[in-house]
Amino acid sequence: MKTYRIGVIGLGQRIAHVLLAMRDEGWRFEVAAHLDPAPVGQPILAEAGVGMGIACGSESDLAAKGPFDLVMIGSPNHLHLRHLDFALTLGCPVFTEKPIVRTEAESFELAAKLARTETPPVFVGLVMRSMPIVREVIRRVDEGQLGRLVSIDATEHLHPEHGAYLARNWRRRKDWGGSYLLDKVCHDFDIFNRLAGARPARVASFGGRSIFTPEEAGRSRTYDDGRAAYAGYDAGWAGANDAFHSDMDVTDHQTAMVEYGNGLRLSFHANSHVALQERRWYLAGTQGTLVADLVRNRLTFRRTLATGRPEKMEFGHLTADNHNGADQAMARDLKATLETGAPFPVTPADSLLAGLTVMAIDRAMDEGRVVDCAPLWAAYDAAASGNG
Repeated sequence: MKTYRIGVIGLGQRIAHVLLAMRDEGWRFEVAAHLDPAPVGQPILAEAGVGMGIACGSESDLAAKGPFDLVMIGSPNHLHLRHLDFALTLGCPVFTEKPIVRTEAESFELAAKLARTETPPVFVGLVMRSMPIVREVIRRVDEGQLGRLVSIDATEHLHPEHGAYLARNWRRRKDWGGSYLLDKVCHDFDIFNRLAGARPARVASFGGRSIFTPEEAGRSRTYDDGRAAYAGYDAGWAGANDAFHSDMDVTDHQTAMVEYGNGLRLSFHANSHVALQERRWYLAGTQGTLVADLVRNRLTFRRTLATGRPEKMEFGHLTADNHNGADQAMARDLKATLETGAPFPVTPADSLLAGLTVMAIDRAMDEGRVVDCAPLWAAYDAAASGNG
């Protein structure tokens, strides 16, 4: 069995968990070297008995420790393009965490680079593509079980502890992470684009920061069982001490409306501080209705004119992070791709389109208007064809 030599750029909390999922799924690997001045993922690996290899002080230093069988990028989002540019020069497959890049300009630059240059394969950690429940949703839509998809109502509502983590973690800042929606729910919009089979034509959005603010800092900081609240997770790189007094400049709640080019309509509601956690997709088609409950890992389906009880599928494997086995499934997918050439569930183009969709939504919110997406797609297509 092959032992993979892995180089890591940005050994953060997330990439550490991905590495552990790979180990869970039978990968044999060694982290040969890493490039990160403050590897906050180290304690996660150390607790699991996984080494992090030689610490490198520069990109050239990391390159000198090669060759690698895989390079993994887990740096903050504002560094993704730079680190992708470097990783692609190493000549081996690259795995990068989502979102693939942070801005429209970076999206066009990367699309043009991938179009013009012979590059090694790039795999993006849009982990929901690997989830069994998501694959089942896609299968049913593709098979026409819902008929023509007419509308989608979707949510992601976070436990207060998760929201507080985002308000203290580097994702709290646009210049590091992009927007709240870009970092947190580009997964969902990747799937919505896939289900729609069309690109967004018009988008609108409203949102703001109304929860994790100094005005709300006086709220109780203790759960009713006596545990401390709002500081349960390590804030990671460049973390802030207090969720209510940080320099956060992204939204903590947001709504979005999307009209796709084929007439499908979508409403989306995100909130980072709820008592009833939810990540749910309600898909309404001409021939059937499907609800995917991604927190409880449960799918419910009934045909429109059926009179019996709805069909229910329980996928199990519930985990505290609500990934519900998706990390392990992605690790299996990546291994199958590298070893047998099986297609990886998501492409760099899929990731770029999902990111640009969210960026258009954020622009609609920032500018207070309905955004026509046609110019955005024209610019993307020009870049992706090598003519940008």
